[in-house]
Amino acid sequence: MTQLKTVWQNPAEIIRETKPENPVMVFAPTVLQDTAKRFLKGFPGLVTYAVKSNPDETVIENLIAAGVTGFDVASPAEIDLIGRLAPGAARHYHNPVRARWEIAHAVKAGIKSWSVDSHSELDKLIEMVPPEGCEISPRFKLPVAGAIYDFGSKFGASPELAAELLKRVADAGFTPSLTFHPGTQCTDPGAWEQYIHTAREICDAAGVRARRLNVGGGFPSHRVHGVEPALEDIFDLIGRVAAESFDEDAPELVCEPGRGLCGDAFSLITRVKAVRDGQSVFLNDGVYGGLAELPIVGNLDRIELLTPEGTPRGGDEGGRVIFGPTCDSVDRLPGELVMSNDVQEGDYVIFNGAGAYSVVTNTRFNGFGEMQRATALRLD
Repeated sequence: MTQLKTVWQNPAEIIRETKPENPVMVFAPTVLQDTAKRFLKGFPGLVTYAVKSNPDETVIENLIAAGVTGFDVASPAEIDLIGRLAPGAARHYHNPVRARWEIAHAVKAGIKSWSVDSHSELDKLIEMVPPEGCEISPRFKLPVAGAIYDFGSKFGASPELAAELLKRVADAGFTPSLTFHPGTQCTDPGAWEQYIHTAREICDAAGVRARRLNVGGGFPSHRVHGVEPALEDIFDLIGRVAAESFDEDAPELVCEPGRGLCGDAFSLITRVKAVRDGQSVFLNDGVYGGLAELPIVGNLDRIELLTPEGTPRGGDEGGRVIFGPTCDSVDRLPGELVMSNDVQEGDYVIFNGAGAYSVVTNTRFNGFGEMQRATALRLD
C-alpha cells in the first residue's frame, strides 16, 4: 500500500488534487487519538486495543501516544508486533484456541494473560505455562441479542463449564479471571448487563473470586448516518452493573475494543467505474478489498457522493445496487445504498468509518484492490 506523502485537509481535497483511480484509505490520527482518550476517560478500568481490527503500525503508535497501555493480541505475529512497538505494554493473548507451538512462542515472549473456553485447551496451558504471575480467564457465552453478529457460535463456554474451568485455574495456581465478548457492534448498553450478572453467578458456582473481568469488545463505531454511538452510556452501565453484581468483591474491569477505537478514524475513497444502464453502480473496490466485511455486518451507510471536482453530487436520492470491480458475482454489497440519482461514471463514493477490518482483509483478488494510503487532518 503506497502512501500519499502530503497531509491533506480532508478526503475531498485528495479528490480535487489527485483524482485517484485506485481506492484510497484516509487516516485521521487526531480522530483516533480523540476516540482513545474518550475510552481512557470513560471506561472504568483498563483499555486494551484489539489489534486484529487494524494492526497498522501508525495506528498502534497513535494509540500509544494517546495513552493506551494494553493490547489484545490474537496470534504470535500480533504478540511480536506489540512487543516491538510497545515493549512495556500489557499483552492479553485472548484467542482461546492455540497450537502448542503458539503457546510456546507466547511463553517465550513473556505473555502473562490468557483466555480459555474448554478443558482440552486448559490442559495445554496448565502443562506449558508457568503459573507464577500468570492470569487465565475462562471465556463464557450467553444467547444475548443486540450485536450484528454473534461470537458465541465459535468461542465461549457455557456458564456451567466456565465455573468448572475457573475452579481448575485457581486450583492450578494461576490468577483466576473471567472474560466474555457480547458480539460485534453492540449499540444497546444492555448487551453487557446479563453477562456481568452471569459472571458473578459463575464465581459463586466455582467458589472463586475473579481477579479481573474482561467485558470484551463489541463497542460500536459510527456506522449509521445520524446515529452516533453512546459510548459513555455503555461505560456507565458496565461500571454500575459490576458494582451492583459483585458488591465488595468487584473484580477489576478490562475491555478490548477494536472497531470502537479505530473504525471512525478512517474513510475509504472509492471511484465509480460505471453506472450500468442508469441502475447498478460499479466501484473500484468491493468485498475482496476494503469493503470485505460488509456482506457479514451490513453496509456502512455513512457515505458521501462527490463529483471529480470534489463537490457533493446533489439531487434526489434513491437506492442503488453496488458491485465491486472483480469478475465475480459475489462481489456485491448487501442490499442497496442510498445516493444521488445523478451518480455518474468518474464520481467518488466515500465510505466514512471504514477503519476496522478493512486494510487487513484486502486480498488483491483478480488484480484489483491496489489501495493507497493518505493522512488527513479531519474526515469531514
